[in-house]
Amino acid sequence: MPPGCPSTIDLNADVGESFGRWSLGDDQALMPHLTSANVACGFHAGDPLTLRRTCALAVEQGVVIGAQVGYRDLAGFGRRFIDVAPEDLEADVLYQLSALAGLARAAGGRIAYLKPHGALYHAVSEHPAQADAVIAAVVAFGGLPVLGLAGSRFLARVADAGLPTVAEGFADRAYLPSGGLVPRAEPGAVLTDPSAVAEQAVRLAASGDVQSLCLHGDSPGAASSAAAVRAALSGSGIAVEAFASSLP
Repeated sequence: MPPGCPSTIDLNADVGESFGRWSLGDDQALMPHLTSANVACGFHAGDPLTLRRTCALAVEQGVVIGAQVGYRDLAGFGRRFIDVAPEDLEADVLYQLSALAGLARAAGGRIAYLKPHGALYHAVSEHPAQADAVIAAVVAFGGLPVLGLAGSRFLARVADAGLPTVAEGFADRAYLPSGGLVPRAEPGAVLTDPSAVAEQAVRLAASGDVQSLCLHGDSPGAASSAAAVRAALSGSGIAVEAFASSLP
């Protein structure tokens, strides 16, 4: 293992994103490779039964449950920016947290962290009022660690609010020179070759700048990529372990 390289890294993925008869991703195949599961909360994806079953699957596999909150945008899968009033956004996020907390509890688990989804993930670093609304909802809920893009302004605001932060990198997304993500509409924005995903995962983990690596459950071959990532990390001497286990 290279000097300065962390000995452990968390591996998370977006799950629970099917809705009714519409199926997205293969959570059954993906979940065993994860240490943390970003479970949709019904606003951008996921119906109540899907979310309850996803929480139960996470508990069964010993995977930590996180709430992936987003805009109220089922039609756009939460990937369209919405200029929501801060008071409304705070209530929307608190509603999502509360709903998933109940479903997780019914499955014998609990919510251990929050991660914004899609357009909201990016908006909270560009729109301070939306960032503060999300943070206020977490505080009102009782406090949780918050996952966000490593080095982002959002994580700085989360830390200022006294909440634990978790710096995240993306194994299956292309990066801009600035450190941001290549917009999904551009060619090559999403990496789907398992070997390329695994190579980027090891590079990000070895940098020491991230505590968690993300894979998108809706990407083609997500389970194969997750397996390749775990094998590559293990080969580099980096264990895959839930970040929640190392927090106070």
